[in-house]
Amino acid sequence: MTDTHSLAETDRPEKLKHGDADVTIQARTEDVYTEDELDPVYAAKAKVLNDALQEIGMGKYQWYLFVVAGFGWLSDNLWPIVTGLIFTPVVNEFAFKGQFLKLGQNIGLLVGAVFWGIGSDVWGRQWSFNLTLLVTGIFATAAGASPNSVALCSLAAVWSIGVGGNLPVDSAVFLEFVPASHQYLLTVLSIWWALGQLLGSLVAWPLIANFSCPTTTPPSPCARSDNQGWRYFLYAMGGLMLFLFVLRFFVFHLYESPKYLMGRGRDEEAVEVVHKVAAYNGKTSSLTLEMLRAAEERGRTRSKGDSSLESAQAPAIDTSALGAARRTLRAFGTEHITPLFQTRKLAWSTSLLIILWALIGLAFPLYNSFVTYLYATFPFPRLPLLTVFCSLATRGADFGDGSTYITYRNQVIISVIGVPGALLAGWAVELPYIGRRGALAISTALTGVFLFASTTARTSDALLGWNCGYSFTSNIMYGVLYAISPELFPTKDRGTGNALVAAANRIFGIMAPIIALYADLTTSAPIYVSGAIFIVSGFIALLLPFEPRGRASL
Repeated sequence: MTDTHSLAETDRPEKLKHGDADVTIQARTEDVYTEDELDPVYAAKAKVLNDALQEIGMGKYQWYLFVVAGFGWLSDNLWPIVTGLIFTPVVNEFAFKGQFLKLGQNIGLLVGAVFWGIGSDVWGRQWSFNLTLLVTGIFATAAGASPNSVALCSLAAVWSIGVGGNLPVDSAVFLEFVPASHQYLLTVLSIWWALGQLLGSLVAWPLIANFSCPTTTPPSPCARSDNQGWRYFLYAMGGLMLFLFVLRFFVFHLYESPKYLMGRGRDEEAVEVVHKVAAYNGKTSSLTLEMLRAAEERGRTRSKGDSSLESAQAPAIDTSALGAARRTLRAFGTEHITPLFQTRKLAWSTSLLIILWALIGLAFPLYNSFVTYLYATFPFPRLPLLTVFCSLATRGADFGDGSTYITYRNQVIISVIGVPGALLAGWAVELPYIGRRGALAISTALTGVFLFASTTARTSDALLGWNCGYSFTSNIMYGVLYAISPELFPTKDRGTGNALVAAANRIFGIMAPIIALYADLTTSAPIYVSGAIFIVSGFIALLLPFEPRGRASL
């Protein structure tokens, strides 16, 4: 299906003399980076591990990982939607400015992205992978008993710390175990993202619709006993996160990433993990410790013999135990940031990714916070579906069909439309001449186009149609964006790279609710600015210097 797959079948593998026998890894992969972009020692050893994973192939372990990693995608989309769906009932009950709930959520998402992303490069992938769902589940469940708005906003910020770490960590984990021929599945994982919004819509429908105070103008008193729906909803979703944590931690055993171990100088453990994965899949691996040591020696020789490399790059990584200890002490400094800007091409790639995430992080909440002017309703959080939910309800009422049933029915329709969008993304990223960059550029620009088009709707059916297109293309966009970013970061710094782009997204996301608290909401200019940002972001995606299609990530 991919160029990498054909390489694995047709390229002739290198051999290593081991005792009296020729030890061979029966697979070859082509790397994302050219030889002069990364430290030669790290690149040589990472290529050996890529070949070993390709030799094992896509097996039972990776498919189980596809499921448990998908829990992180589901959580990432579910919880901003949860915040949006409880927005009206909590504002009715606590009589406060609801923008503070969104602000607390976005601050938590920012902290979580940075903490768990960088942390996964410091203490490893395992703990970060397992603890994010636990943190989310505990504090979201507790939030269901909030006595006031301060407690709710505070707990929303804390549960969002767990949510914010899901994608930076989970994308790294999945990418580091999947063979190069199946890296496109990182894009297909976004199907869980679409299922998250569908799940939230379906569960909220009976709970919030049937157990909430009516919204009146002017607002009337709303007693807690008459407004239990949002609490039931938080109990249900928080309990789901705890259940998913149990599946991750007690049912599935995540091995530490072999590339992470190799980057920390723990080569023996890296080889051991590869053999455990192979055994789990019912296969055998030809990888040996001597292969990694030979690759390290080749990398050091090339580094010493290439004067241009020495002038362009930092010295070869010290993969000894002492070197790993020194790196640990510097881990929260620039240890994992500087390599992302090591060469001009790498710096260009990293900078463009940060810009893309920042612009998209601004465009969605900017639209959602100022959409009140067009739809005569209050603002909702970051994701387009939440704005769609409000706009369908209010505009539907204007058109004479704004019943609770119609509103939730349309919400579910829009959620379902996102599922084929995720599947299409997985197909599009493997198309020749399109790949990751083309799929990201087209879907992002189309998201902006549908955003513009939705403002022209004069009937509820037209509004539903435009917003279905909006949901479809935005799911493709996020699926590709969440995949291409970790693919373009080297493993040893991937968690930090994911943290940087996610932090840029969250920082710009924080700006929208702050603006909405103090700005004039009776202007439509930000709506059109938001659509323009999406279209500009689509063109920026074409400038990315690396195309991961058919190549193995290092």
